[in-house]
Amino acid sequence: MINRRKYVDELIKRKWNGRIKVITGIRRCGKSTLLFELFKSHLLEEGIPEYCIISIALDDDVNAKYRDPDELSKYVRERASDINQKYYVLIDEIQYSISKNELIQKDAPVRLYSVLNGFLHIKNIDVYVTGSNSKLLSKDISTEFRGRGDVVKVYPLSFAEYYSIADMEKVDAYNEYSMYGGMPYLINLNSDEDKFNYLLNLFEEIYFKDIEERYTIKLPSVLRELTSDLCSSVGSLTNAHKIARTLQSTKNLKVDSETISTYLSHLTDSFLFSEALRYDIKGKKYFEYPSKYYCTDVGLRNVRLGLRQQEETHIMENCIYNELIVRGYHVDVGIVPVVEKNNMGKRTQKNCEIDFIATKGSKKYYIQSALSMDDKLKEKTELRPLRTVKDSFKKIVVSKSYGKSWLDEEGILRINLIDFLLDENSLDR
Repeated sequence: MINRRKYVDELIKRKWNGRIKVITGIRRCGKSTLLFELFKSHLLEEGIPEYCIISIALDDDVNAKYRDPDELSKYVRERASDINQKYYVLIDEIQYSISKNELIQKDAPVRLYSVLNGFLHIKNIDVYVTGSNSKLLSKDISTEFRGRGDVVKVYPLSFAEYYSIADMEKVDAYNEYSMYGGMPYLINLNSDEDKFNYLLNLFEEIYFKDIEERYTIKLPSVLRELTSDLCSSVGSLTNAHKIARTLQSTKNLKVDSETISTYLSHLTDSFLFSEALRYDIKGKKYFEYPSKYYCTDVGLRNVRLGLRQQEETHIMENCIYNELIVRGYHVDVGIVPVVEKNNMGKRTQKNCEIDFIATKGSKKYYIQSALSMDDKLKEKTELRPLRTVKDSFKKIVVSKSYGKSWLDEEGILRINLIDFLLDENSLDR
């Protein structure tokens, strides 16, 4: 059992706050274990009687009838009928209580939300639910729950979590993690073949099936090719029009950009991918397109490509992006204009990219991901965008080639990749 203290503490501090606690994240990232084992263990250790913990796993056929919101409401209210007792209601995979009709019709009222809002009026219950689709839950929190929903986002194991149980040297652990990622069940598997097959089956038996059944996908082959394309081009600028043209020319698939845009939404709503928008640092505005997409788990990305495209630069960039997201940062891609002179002395301006702008509250960091900084030309290229930004927010380069971290004469923090991943406070050194 992995002690995911960060997430347990997030739930503990939200106890009895008068809101619905909504735990979201990709399927098989550990939400059920967090709720039914780790958090429940905490409650029992606090002296809560087991009969006061009402647990319902809606993805279990035994509980199929409770997928009907009215039956779910009736069951919870009957179990929590003693007004002199306090009850904890733990409901897993709540999206099973939302019908296809409610999902497809954008303006259709969702009965489940009325039931959950109804629970808020029962003063002796504290409600926690998990879901694997942001469109069904977290995107509706502010409207459907009228400000009384509280989201806790759960991710696959971070590198620090993985390393804490890997029983390996740091470099070996990173090599394994950057190959197979952090889906928790992998800790039970020893062989490369078993790990590969497990991750491969997640796509076919869970992720694709979930999307196809929920949204009645008419072009499943396009969904699969789109997934592979995003995995192959992770960290590269793209948009629906570009992807549609690529699939038409390379795969001979007849698909329009509108369909691709819809399928992109399904993949991000299912937490398989995350979109990073481009931000004009000087103009202080977002670009409408193109964007970058990153895989929620690098192991899923690698296996989807058959372990054939192991570009270490892109994998490292994806790992850094995921780590920033896990730490609670909002992450954009930075664009900054840079003026250069050619051999004739003519000045030209071009847009350069800062890999990540990480923002949390009043904190902001400009971060470059650089596999190696041994070459002077490479160093100049990576540092140029950071040097161009004239505000006072911290500038950082993360690289595998660095040893101990240091602050250079321009105030740019140089930090080793593994040190960055293992130290949650590494950006504030």
